[in-house]
Amino acid sequence: MPSQLAPATLEGWYALHQMFSMDWASARAGSAGAGSFAAEAEALFGRLAASAAEGWSEPVRLVGAGGADWMFIHFRPTLEELAEVQRVVATSTLAPFLTLTYEYLSVTEAGLYHATADAAKEFDPGSEEFRRRVEEVSAAEAASAHVRSRLYPQVPEGMRYVSFYPMSKRRAVDQNWYALDVRERSRLMRDHGMIGRKYAGRIFQVITGSIGLDDWEWGVTLFARDALDFKRLVTEMRFDEASAVYGEFGRFFTGIRFAPGGWGALLGAG
Repeated sequence: MPSQLAPATLEGWYALHQMFSMDWASARAGSAGAGSFAAEAEALFGRLAASAAEGWSEPVRLVGAGGADWMFIHFRPTLEELAEVQRVVATSTLAPFLTLTYEYLSVTEAGLYHATADAAKEFDPGSEEFRRRVEEVSAAEAASAHVRSRLYPQVPEGMRYVSFYPMSKRRAVDQNWYALDVRERSRLMRDHGMIGRKYAGRIFQVITGSIGLDDWEWGVTLFARDALDFKRLVTEMRFDEASAVYGEFGRFFTGIRFAPGGWGALLGAG
């Protein structure tokens, strides 16, 4: 069995995370004013919601983030629909007051490490039997409620806090994730996932794949009722072998979700 065997994956909605800094003085001044800006922001996200037969968009108020004020999160079934969302935001009446500081393109993903490793135990990875077995398991996984919640995420009520970060697997000498046997990668990911299960009901996690789509390999979006659970979970995972030996992490963006009609209160409008 080739050690470099890639795991099968399932994909769902495309995702775009956009970080914006805001010209607060201009947004509050003149004919725009805070009240007008708030109304236009609510109208923008209303239009995005109305145009989405599947998927969703929502704004997040960022805290820290190196000067970024907002994170707009978008999920859509196709890249074309996501491109249209990007255009609508860029040409909206809010655009003159917003500066894009970072954005990340990816697609929701469920990695089938275990299924791939099991199939490779029975069949040669280049064989038709191997392909059929992986397809059968993939179809069964894709139909399960758990996997569907990962591919088409709907955030549970009450999870107000959001943390997003990109990550990759290390490819250094003696620390090359992609040179590991697929069975070893399956074991490491199983152990890694067991930590996440301890936070079930406290954190809702969305994993998005970005190999070939963006500079990093995965995006991780976490939703929680208690922002400190981000710190607790990520700390535990840093001590896990999959992260401690093979993980590389990008910037973290943390913020607060708010109701669609909450723009006025945030901007101090009337």
